[in-house]
Amino acid sequence: MEYIIIAAKVIIFISIINVWFFRFNKPTEWRGGSANSMKEEFKTYGLSETMMYLVGGLKVLSAVLLLVSIWMPSLALYGAATMAVLMLGAIGMHLKISDPIKRSLPAFIFLVLSLLILAGHYGYL
Repeated sequence: MEYIIIAAKVIIFISIINVWFFRFNKPTEWRGGSANSMKEEFKTYGLSETMMYLVGGLKVLSAVLLLVSIWMPSLALYGAATMAVLMLGAIGMHLKISDPIKRSLPAFIFLVLSLLILAGHYGYL
């Protein structure tokens, strides 16, 4: 189970870095509404650019904490809990604008992976 939790941490890290650094200004099939960039997506949700950078910063910080928690396990709690809350928010935003359920899939997967990491951290797995 330890290797599955490590894999979850790495998957979240790589995915978040990809979205917030490499695909920030590119369209994807997962963007909310008809947005073609992160800025357009947050605007579609009715959120400010400041909120976009705050959310992005928290997601990147959480992803880094998850990666570092492979070697410093106490950080897993902070990274996974923050990521889970952010993913609930992402799902809520997709629901708010009546996106097809498919667009919430990445956020749902990261939510499940974050909960898996938390369960492992607390010894439930």
